[in-house]
Amino acid sequence: MANSKKLSELTLEELHIEKKKRKGVLTGLGIVMLIACVIMVVVAVKSKNYALIAVACGVFVTLMPLMASLNEVEKEIKNRQQK
Repeated sequence: MANSKKLSELTLEELHIEKKKRKGVLTGLGIVMLIACVIMVVVAVKSKNYALIAVACGVFVTLMPLMASLNEVEKEIKNRQQK
């Protein structure tokens, strides 16, 4: 991320902005990957290259680090609101 501050150094307002940003990126990439997966499955069936179906199913693993990052921001927000 462009912001080099740790989550503990951000204000609550900055954390909410960061959460919205990360959620938007995750949603956008998820939609693009879903469209790409559908295209890959169609191509796999038409070309009878069924290995592409496995690749299409596996690409969502690449979203895991971004999901973990979003969860960290949500935990930090939750911890701050409990105080």
